[in-house]
Amino acid sequence: MPKRNLAARAGHWSARHRKTAIFGWLAFVVIAFVLGGAIGTNSLKDEDSGNGSSQVADKAIAKADFPDKADEQVLITARDGALKATDPEFRAGVEDVVTRIEQTPHTDEVLSPYADGNQGQISKDEKSALVTFSIQGDSDATSTRVDTTLAATKAAQQAHPDLRIEQFGDASADKALSASLDDDFKRAEFLSLPITLLILIVAFGALVAAGVPLLLGVTAVIGTLGLVGPISQIVPMEDSAASVILLIGLAVGVDYSMFYLRRKMEERDAGRSSEDALEFAAATSGKAVLISGLTVLIAMAGMFIAGNAVFTSFAIGTMLVVGVAMLGSVTVLPAVISKLGDKVERGRVPFISRLRHRNHGESRVWGYVIDKSLKRPVISVVGATAILLVLAAPALNMRLINPGIAGLPHDLPIMQTYDRIQSAFPGGPLPAVVVVQADDVTAAPVQDGIKALVANASGPTNTIVSPSKEVAIVSIPLPGNGTDDASEAALKTLRDTTIPQTIGAVAGTDVNVTGLTAGSKDFNDRMSSRLPFVFAFVLGLAFLLLLVTFRSVIIPLKAIVLNLLSVGAAYGVITFIFQDGHFESLLNFESTGGITSWLPLFLFVILFGLSMDYHVFILSRIREAFDRGESTDDAVAHGIKATAGVVTSAAMVMVAVFAIFATLSMIEFKQMGVGLAVAILLDATLVRAVLLPAAMKLLGDRNWYLPHGLRWLPKWEHESAPEPVHA
Repeated sequence: MPKRNLAARAGHWSARHRKTAIFGWLAFVVIAFVLGGAIGTNSLKDEDSGNGSSQVADKAIAKADFPDKADEQVLITARDGALKATDPEFRAGVEDVVTRIEQTPHTDEVLSPYADGNQGQISKDEKSALVTFSIQGDSDATSTRVDTTLAATKAAQQAHPDLRIEQFGDASADKALSASLDDDFKRAEFLSLPITLLILIVAFGALVAAGVPLLLGVTAVIGTLGLVGPISQIVPMEDSAASVILLIGLAVGVDYSMFYLRRKMEERDAGRSSEDALEFAAATSGKAVLISGLTVLIAMAGMFIAGNAVFTSFAIGTMLVVGVAMLGSVTVLPAVISKLGDKVERGRVPFISRLRHRNHGESRVWGYVIDKSLKRPVISVVGATAILLVLAAPALNMRLINPGIAGLPHDLPIMQTYDRIQSAFPGGPLPAVVVVQADDVTAAPVQDGIKALVANASGPTNTIVSPSKEVAIVSIPLPGNGTDDASEAALKTLRDTTIPQTIGAVAGTDVNVTGLTAGSKDFNDRMSSRLPFVFAFVLGLAFLLLLVTFRSVIIPLKAIVLNLLSVGAAYGVITFIFQDGHFESLLNFESTGGITSWLPLFLFVILFGLSMDYHVFILSRIREAFDRGESTDDAVAHGIKATAGVVTSAAMVMVAVFAIFATLSMIEFKQMGVGLAVAILLDATLVRAVLLPAAMKLLGDRNWYLPHGLRWLPKWEHESAPEPVHA
């Protein structure tokens, strides 16, 4: 029996105190979830999620006493195109809309296109008209109050069937898009569980065994979501952090359970008693889970260095759920397995059970592939590396953007209304928003500075002043589409030349620029400056952890290189698909000409952590066989073959769950889903079954090279598996 390490001692205690471990875990999950629900989650505010000058401007606007309102507009067009805005039937429809909106509670600033000075609300071809108005209240109030205006718009549409009457604006668009996203996430969450269960049934061939990993993953997620509540009162959480917690929690919870449970089943097949098999699994796979979990935590911690509040909330959420899953894996999981004993393989699915070939954990299919890789290691290394580099090549031209409106699902009715408004009243992207702060922005010097600023604009501008007269907002149009080179060049000119020479030269003013272009530029600049530090932190700590764990400098270097190849391939694939515009109809998207700016850093830390998760598990089995006295070649062959089946099954769970997110409406989630799914698929197949064994074959005993100067490092005992004890 292996020496009892921390994981073995935890597993031994749990098996001896099953009721305490199981009911203690359930109590933790329930209490955490109830407490979190009672406290609630404090969401990250929009003005706190940016960076640089644009964030300063956003905070200034949020703190100013501008009236809370949502701007809305109703588009009226003739369905057959025959009617014009000057025709009586058309005009009657417009006036009906104006009357209904004016009679709706909480509306203000209702402007008819026929009123003096509003000629710009009638299109140049006179086939479309806009009625504009505002809804009083903050975002929470307007999200409810907009319903009455939508009902008024619908009633006007029913009264004038020859016209198309439709509404778009801050509140109506937010409501429709939020509903669409909520539906998307509910569908993703609903599908992820049965798909995961199906894959686990195929992996284990038994219903009970398949249910154990799923239960750990689900309870880990539920417990973590509860813990997020009180923590968010200190560090506000991004709304989408819950979805990230679900993704990562389900992935690692299922992985750790599968590693543990499969090892117990292997040792049971080898002739050990149920108790001894569990003890052995705790000492080996349990330890691998702890090391794997630490590497994942290190990777997730890299998001703290990004210098952005969104990434900070992601880091907290993912680290929490990984920590909870680790805790469950070495406490409640051994207790459940001990309680079930051999009953864990009950509920066998006849056809699948016959197909499942265990042979002490080794897979025949992967055994064939691995044998071929080991037989021709040079060809395998060169070929696999070439494939990954080809896949990664498009990433050399990756362009980071904030997709803005272009990234929203344009198949939604609300976005089709937006497209029709843009077609009838063509305009540029969202303008640059210059925020001027002063003791009195209406003072003559400040007003002269604003006039000089506006005089340099190439299009119509708009200036509003807060009631306190401490903040003025000047909207200035920019050329381009908002995130292209033309827009960025114009922003640079505005910030570096125009503002310093005009309003910025006025004493006592503080001037900052926000808006789509500015926010995207500031975020990209922050990511570019912090990315090297994130890479250095994650790679450096991962190297040190693996160095101490495996007492080798080659093993961690090789692990890092292989993981970077997987990440690079994922970068290349999402660039090829989403930036270059391939498979648009298959994935139901329109290319925005770039990759969402937050995605590369997010993908790096997530993929590096999850890939290293598998790598540590496989290397632990290889090192275990090596310490048992097998040659490096035999240890590599045995270790990878023994883990190939469970790694593949665990990877398929991740690929399936991540692929679901590729079906969501928002392009940023499509990019995330495709990137994660592709990388995990490549990592679990091409990298682990071809590149890893071939590289270790070529390196031979050099895999375990440790310089003499590092022999002082603490030696973590790797368990040596005794020969099978057949009953």
